[in-house]
Amino acid sequence: FIFTTAKQDYTDKVLDVLDPKKKLIRHCLSQRDCLCARGCYWKDLTRLGRDLAKTVALDHTIQGFPAQAANWIPVPRWWGDPRDEELLRLTPLLGQLGRAVRTRGLRGDTGP
Repeated sequence: FIFTTAKQDYTDKVLDVLDPKKKLIRHCLSQRDCLCARGCYWKDLTRLGRDLAKTVALDHTIQGFPAQAANWIPVPRWWGDPRDEELLRLTPLLGQLGRAVRTRGLRGDTGP
């Protein structure tokens, strides 16, 4: 999933660059899918229709996720540096989270 506060036309252009063959990104939510309060757009993760206990959000600001702060993993803002490897640094953490979710699911455990 991609969930952005950007407008759909801009989002479509970015996705055309990131995934020109439309094979990597299955779903994209944009500004029209966000909630707006006092002129600020924020992402409501419940709109994904997924179990929030198995959902994380990577973003440079928590302002986009005020209702689901526990699901937020902070990442620095990307400034277009092709040498930026911040998301690669998160690979071990994301792998651990995935294993924990799978293990919990196999045991039928729903607790913290």
